[in-house]
Amino acid sequence: MGPVGYRVRGAVDDVALSALHDAAFGGRGPVLPWNARLHRNSLSWVEAYADGHLVGFVNVAWDGGTHAFLLDTCVAPDRQGQGVGVELVRRATEAARGTGCTWLHVDCEPRLETFYVRCGFSPTPAGLLRL
Repeated sequence: MGPVGYRVRGAVDDVALSALHDAAFGGRGPVLPWNARLHRNSLSWVEAYADGHLVGFVNVAWDGGTHAFLLDTCVAPDRQGQGVGVELVRRATEAARGTGCTWLHVDCEPRLETFYVRCGFSPTPAGLLRL
């Protein structure tokens, strides 16, 4: 496995990101229009590549003001536990800070809390409503 490189706000391959998302979250879904959605709605995003393949991704959404939100943090299963996710979050944090945001939020399942604490987040209770 080659070294991992990172790109902020690059063009996203919809097929590659849909496949990564499926692999990381254990599902099988349709190819989504990631590139158009990200360019239209997101503050920033970070991609991780190794050997020419997408191996990690995180999306930074925002409220248009001072609050940013991490979404869709995912790393290819064969790259998990190697620091790729931590580096994605670090670069996403820098991107949000660079735009003037003063808060970065993340909601996560309890099993991911240790990961996000390692990335510098403080645990907080959050609510979720399935629509």
